[in-house]
Amino acid sequence: MEPGDADRTLRVVATAGHVDHGKSALILKLTGIDPDRLAEEKRRGLTIDLGFAWATLPSGQEVGFVDVPGHERFVRNMLAGVGPVRLVLFVVAADEGWKPQSEEHLEIVDLLGVEGAVIALTKTDLVDDETLAARIDHVRGRLAHTALAGAPIVPCSAFSGQGVDALREALEAMIARAPVPASDGRPRQFVDRVFTIKGAGTVVTGTLTGGPLAVGMEAEVLPSGHRARIRGLQTHKRSLQEARPVSRLAVNLAGTTKADLVRGDALVLPGDWRPSTTIEVLLRPVRTLDHPLTSRGAFKFYAGSAERDARLRFVGASELLPERQAFARIRLSSSVVLDFKDAFVLREAGRQQTVAGGLVLDTDPPLRPGTNAMARLEARLSTGREDLPALLVEERGRLRTADVHALTGSTAGARPARAHQLGSWLVAGWFLESVTVRVVEALRAHHVAHPLSPGAEVSDVVRTLRGLVEQDLFEAILGHLSASGLIVRDHTVVRLSSHQPSTAGRDDAGRLVEAVRSAEPSPPTVKELVAAGFGPELIRAACADGRLVRVSPDIVISPELMARAERIVRDLAHPPGITVSAFREALGTSRKYALPILEHFDAGGLTRRQGDLRVMRG
Repeated sequence: MEPGDADRTLRVVATAGHVDHGKSALILKLTGIDPDRLAEEKRRGLTIDLGFAWATLPSGQEVGFVDVPGHERFVRNMLAGVGPVRLVLFVVAADEGWKPQSEEHLEIVDLLGVEGAVIALTKTDLVDDETLAARIDHVRGRLAHTALAGAPIVPCSAFSGQGVDALREALEAMIARAPVPASDGRPRQFVDRVFTIKGAGTVVTGTLTGGPLAVGMEAEVLPSGHRARIRGLQTHKRSLQEARPVSRLAVNLAGTTKADLVRGDALVLPGDWRPSTTIEVLLRPVRTLDHPLTSRGAFKFYAGSAERDARLRFVGASELLPERQAFARIRLSSSVVLDFKDAFVLREAGRQQTVAGGLVLDTDPPLRPGTNAMARLEARLSTGREDLPALLVEERGRLRTADVHALTGSTAGARPARAHQLGSWLVAGWFLESVTVRVVEALRAHHVAHPLSPGAEVSDVVRTLRGLVEQDLFEAILGHLSASGLIVRDHTVVRLSSHQPSTAGRDDAGRLVEAVRSAEPSPPTVKELVAAGFGPELIRAACADGRLVRVSPDIVISPELMARAERIVRDLAHPPGITVSAFREALGTSRKYALPILEHFDAGGLTRRQGDLRVMRG
């Protein structure tokens, strides 16, 4: 890396204006570089595709130029060049004045939004002073009430050099006034050219925005998802180890081929972005729109260097009227890498006219707009990026923490205010309250229906939520409710903390205990007790209350028989130990009961098995 490269601030300016108004000649005069790189462009004398050039202004400020075609047949190429750029050199020829493509390019620039503009009134050597003054007044009038209103108008001539120094000064002033581009966010470079260099491999060019790229980084090309390593970086024919926004950048990629890439792809870092096929937007018409815009037409959508077929559906309205604005949902023919409040342009495919544009408000909207769509989009329109994570959590109710960065571009480490961090999720207060109410209602209903049950199975509670929450989030919410003391969880069983199943005072429980105790030391099995009318919940509750002891799935005994059995073991299980037969005879029962009781003692740590014998532990 050359000395000072890390501190070098590059700026990129896009040209705009009618065909043959001298954009390319002016760039050649400013930079000494001919931006018309194609042989056909030389032959036809007009710019067909994007051209690139650069220069250092008198102050030392380095500036790159994206020269775009002015002919109406190449508006798609013009949009690819202007899309990612927020500084504009708008060119109008003094001899011809304002023309149809002047108006369309102004409409496009106005829709995309600019951070600075300079108007170059070219070919002044071909008109007299009176005509020049009239042209300046007319151009100023055309710019009124647009994003370019108030921009300086600089008369100049690429042929004679008149006014070119003043144009350089105006460009420097524009750059100085423009906001410093964000450089600590997510890098994104819309691809506008793809080619192969022998010995180097695949190269993509575009305007880098958002954050830095460095040699050696692993990159991702979206929407295809191809991974590639950044082998080299170059701007203005100068090699860099790191490139910062905003700059014209050529990126040499290892691990991908030219066939894997197309104009409109985005070069990003893995995991930083999510491509979108459906978006919600604020839509506003161009000022020359003279008819209502409905959802019945076929449209072309442009953002960055991407072009997609688009279908339109209005939210809260049936059409877009001239001089009004509306919210809309746009479905794209294939994915585009878009950001919150990205600017875009919409053209009617049939008429091949620019009709509208606006701001992207949601890159990952719900499947259906919903009844609250208007309020949701109004909130997004008035929200800044720093508040977007909190708004997104509030909208959705819950959001995986891993998704926050990809959906919002936020790099904030702290969770949004009013959001609960539950495991790997951020949960809105209203959503947590809603789930809590549903859980409490489900448990309360279970306790009423099964008063002796220790609680409900977790899987049964999940089913009552009917897919409202993901399984891992539900587990996290249960953990939160347990920590708060509202519920008690025991493995797969959960209950309200206020629920205490008890058999105290129940006649059926007394009869159950007596039925077991009266038949000991060979009491009825659980199956026999159930057949006699004692339900499984009653039996479990009696065991939970300590009125019975469950020694195996099918055997319950009284605490008195358990105490007697323990005394026998303590008396007889000394070396060499006690056999099942000896224990059975001492207890006065059969092997059917003796063996489960001994195994219960083994499991409880009182005894251990040693061959056919049981001996005391310790």
